[in-house]
Amino acid sequence: MDVSYVNPFIRATVDTFSTMIGTGAKPGKPHLKTEPYPSHDVSGIIGLSGDAQGSIAISFPRALSFKLVSKMLQTPIKVMGPELTDGIGELANIIAGNAKQHFNGMNLSISLPNVVVGKGHVLGVQKGIPTMVVPFESVLGEFAMEVTLKTK
Repeated sequence: MDVSYVNPFIRATVDTFSTMIGTGAKPGKPHLKTEPYPSHDVSGIIGLSGDAQGSIAISFPRALSFKLVSKMLQTPIKVMGPELTDGIGELANIIAGNAKQHFNGMNLSISLPNVVVGKGHVLGVQKGIPTMVVPFESVLGEFAMEVTLKTK
């Protein structure tokens, strides 16, 4: 996997947390994923096509997803519902949009985000394509970016 496709998403995540959430997000050491399950309970998934095909999933623990969307909307979100999923989808969309400005000559198209909710949900990937997990820390909690890309 060519990390030049991943770095714009890491940078965009850090920038988005700073501007939209008002807190820092620090990426940790990336590692290869060995199981099919996401790191957490709520995932905003961005599809990529072009010179790299696959997906970038931003996965949050349930409690952190409530905190993030509450901060974004500036109102408490306490139940799993459309406000939460729309908020996580919008956060993924903002990260994708911010990443796009750093593609520098890369031929990539980004899909609208999808949101998957549920403990132990599975993110399907193409066989033989590794998934890299980039853990993040913030004062609100830990989350992860899961990158599954086939690059040319």
